[in-house]
Amino acid sequence: MSPGVSPGAGGPPFGARLHAVTATRGPLCVGIDPHPGLLAAWGLPDDASGVERFARTVVEALGDAVAVLKPQAAFFERHGSRGVAALESTLADARPTGALTIVDAKRGDIGSTMAAYADAFAGDSSALAGDAVTASPYLGFGSLRPLLDLAAATGRGVFVLALTSNPEGPEVQHAVRPDGRTVAQAVLDGVAAENAGQEPLGGVGVVVGATVTGEGRAHDLSALNGPILAPGMGAQGGTAAGLAAVFGGALPRVLPSTSREVLAAGPSPAALRDAAARALDAVAAVLR
Repeated sequence: MSPGVSPGAGGPPFGARLHAVTATRGPLCVGIDPHPGLLAAWGLPDDASGVERFARTVVEALGDAVAVLKPQAAFFERHGSRGVAALESTLADARPTGALTIVDAKRGDIGSTMAAYADAFAGDSSALAGDAVTASPYLGFGSLRPLLDLAAATGRGVFVLALTSNPEGPEVQHAVRPDGRTVAQAVLDGVAAENAGQEPLGGVGVVVGATVTGEGRAHDLSALNGPILAPGMGAQGGTAAGLAAVFGGALPRVLPSTSREVLAAGPSPAALRDAAARALDAVAAVLR
């Protein structure tokens, strides 16, 4: 199967496509985060045109070199409709390169609103739909059902927030339910149930920060049967060597994600490729 196979009803599921592309290109996700500081460092205007040029440069430099690109929707949306159009263009530009895309939108809601988010980020007819999307389960894991079902039907993935590295996260994620599990463990168990029996990898992943410490490391990731997106590598303090301490036996399913560490090397395409290659070498030595 070609790593570049596009999503869509009847095609290979996301888990199989992710497994194939990481086996070919290595386990690395690079964020596309055109925040104001990086735009300025690249000599680009802080507007939709600058965002589009930034993202296009990243795709052209890395689209054929890394397994996954992860545009952060907020940095596009802050520029209104033209910024959203730039996100659509970024996803379209990435599609023929063979890299998979995760739209980092962290959507979460209930009922018809969640169904509308599902249409936007997992529907075959939407220009905002990449290969996968991030989602927040903190209105209850079951609130994600419209997105989980549509993503499964269209061969897309969903990465569900589970254990984040921000200092505010544990007050919700480590809270203990009446059944004795933490909220985060209930999310992890819900994802495991979605992925049960899927080969070679389920299409529902989780987001677990590469810098999670303390109680966060005590959660059980063994039954997930799905990918683990691990943001926080590089500028946020996560290191390749530290991945083993955070993920233990779940390391083979980890997809480390880096943004500023690589993006700071731009706007030179060659420098971006070199930075991504260094990041990949570091994590591959640990994960493989």
